[in-house]
Amino acid sequence: MAMIPDLESHFRGLVPSRRELLQRLEAEATREGIPIVGPVVGELLFILAFAMGARDILELGTATGYSAIYLTEAAAAAGGRVISLERDADMARRARENLVSAGLAANAEVQLGDAQALLADMTGPFDLAFLDIDKEGYLPALPALHRLLRPGGLLVVDNTGFQGAAAFNAALHQDRRWRAVNLLAFLPQHSPEQDGLALAVKVADC
Repeated sequence: MAMIPDLESHFRGLVPSRRELLQRLEAEATREGIPIVGPVVGELLFILAFAMGARDILELGTATGYSAIYLTEAAAAAGGRVISLERDADMARRARENLVSAGLAANAEVQLGDAQALLADMTGPFDLAFLDIDKEGYLPALPALHRLLRPGGLLVVDNTGFQGAAAFNAALHQDRRWRAVNLLAFLPQHSPEQDGLALAVKVADC
């Protein structure tokens, strides 16, 4: 069958609507060069977390809290919470303020520090984890994420099209403790708009 002409323009017209706060954060990100997931991946995060009734969510890489807002909306609906890790003190402060503005502060905690160090002291289990730190940090974080996710827990990974994520992509693909798929996608208003997303379910503890 024939494809829709000009697919990118067509899908740009299907970008989800979002609240004024998120639109403000998008404008700030553009102005200040802050990488955010954008409304398509943000809505995907909400849908995945909401559909699985995720109560305990872990995020690596908070920035100004854009993706944390989507994740916390889903967690709050299930009576749960999000723990988000951020190494930059100013970003962490801004994220906390934005979560307050979103009315979600009671269901979210932003922890300041290096992700690897913070992960070492965590016990879990988490229903869902979202990985969006420096790409070179993806592979070192994978063992801790496997430990912290419950069996059947979901790992969502942003920016797998970046060169720094190549070793992580290979390791995830080869690790039989995960059922994983890596998708090359067109993601309007994402940074960048053509990038990879990985989804992986923890299927074994060993």
